[in-house]
Amino acid sequence: MTPAAAVISPPADPVRARTEDAPAASAALDATPDVLIVGGGPAGSTAAILLARQGWKVTLLEKDAHPRFHIGESLLPMTMPLLERLGVLEQVRAIGTLKLGADFPKDGGGYNTFRFSRALEAKADFALQVPRADFDRILFEQARAEGVDAHERTAVTGVAFEGEQPVVSVRQGEQVHTLRPQWLLDASGRDALLGSKLKLKRKNPHHQSAAVFSHYTGVARRPGEDAGNISIYRHRHGWMWLIPLPNDVMSVGAVCFPDYLKTRQGDLGRFLDQTLALNEEVATRMAGATRCAPVHATGNYAYECTQMSGARWLLLGDAYAFVDPMFSSGVFLAMHSAERGAQMVDAALRAPARAPRLRRQLQRHLDAGLDEFKWFIYRFTSPTMRHLFANPRDVLDVESAVVAMLAGDVFEAPRVTRRLRVFRAIYAAHVLIMVPQALRAWRRRRRQRVEGFDGETLQPGAEGSA
Repeated sequence: MTPAAAVISPPADPVRARTEDAPAASAALDATPDVLIVGGGPAGSTAAILLARQGWKVTLLEKDAHPRFHIGESLLPMTMPLLERLGVLEQVRAIGTLKLGADFPKDGGGYNTFRFSRALEAKADFALQVPRADFDRILFEQARAEGVDAHERTAVTGVAFEGEQPVVSVRQGEQVHTLRPQWLLDASGRDALLGSKLKLKRKNPHHQSAAVFSHYTGVARRPGEDAGNISIYRHRHGWMWLIPLPNDVMSVGAVCFPDYLKTRQGDLGRFLDQTLALNEEVATRMAGATRCAPVHATGNYAYECTQMSGARWLLLGDAYAFVDPMFSSGVFLAMHSAERGAQMVDAALRAPARAPRLRRQLQRHLDAGLDEFKWFIYRFTSPTMRHLFANPRDVLDVESAVVAMLAGDVFEAPRVTRRLRVFRAIYAAHVLIMVPQALRAWRRRRRQRVEGFDGETLQPGAEGSA
């Protein structure tokens, strides 16, 4: 698969999602679908498409209406083959910006570009930056085209179990419905519908942070073919992202530790601007930039559920776990879990006796990939990781393996994971050399875990505006 020139065909308003013109959900709801999926984002639509292709009756429910605003605009190369399998790659190209790599700061200024073409055993050498409102809409419409009974503005108001039978209460306009699917798939994202109901959701004990973000025009882009790459920066209270989108829009955000967030005074927009000014290179790129969207904030940024599935239910994507999106892993992890989850549910519907073993295999598979990302994320702000990313060396294909990880190639990729273990050994050796700095960083991370953060400092709401 080779990259094509970025085609910019943005919606009339690329920043704010407008739901008032979206089509209303159809009135009829199948009371006994084979599979009921809650959540019409990337995970829900992916699972719906694949299960419908297997001949199952699939109902997909979205509480809002497309297009709607969502963060998580940077895709990984490993998402591209999946989009091709879903039949939407060309549509996504048409609304996206070409992304050939990711860049990280160098010691003393400048940056290193980690090009996806250098990934070990690269399966795709490009990705896309996408306005999520349009990306999610494309996937949802594809689900409808595949025969999925897809409903918008349809909210789940309750879930119960009669033995193993899921019983789901749904409100659609003024009507209330009761659905009894054979399988219930929760793709509700950070709402974590089932995880919250079943008391499975917990804060990630290793990584507490929150994000403040918005969209801007007039932000300087990298030169040449690097113009579409994501840029990752550190600041003394966390890290920042710059994601180029079509129409001169740049998604800009800061992920911050709890102790810094508690110092916020004034409105959210001023707080974001003050935070971005902490990094000199970010401030330089944003000189003269204009904010063109509300400022959003979200707390409780990293969490996980203690169980992924039960007798006839399954958690997909962010409904199961949300890791700090430092390496843009969110959409890929959601869609990969949906693809593998759809395979598992299809097999379980055909041979129910195999379901327990299939569920265990699925959780082991997904947890293994999640753990590869988590290991890097937990250490990214440490002095040791800063030094290694600023001074990459491809000894024994280790750098190529790190690029493969950045591309999302962490599932069933033994050559990659073996070299990532070599990287861990190199990291450990450098920690011994840099003990004083590492000890200070460890103490700070421990303080973050003890203090925690619930998002209240960033109120009003999970998504405030300035």
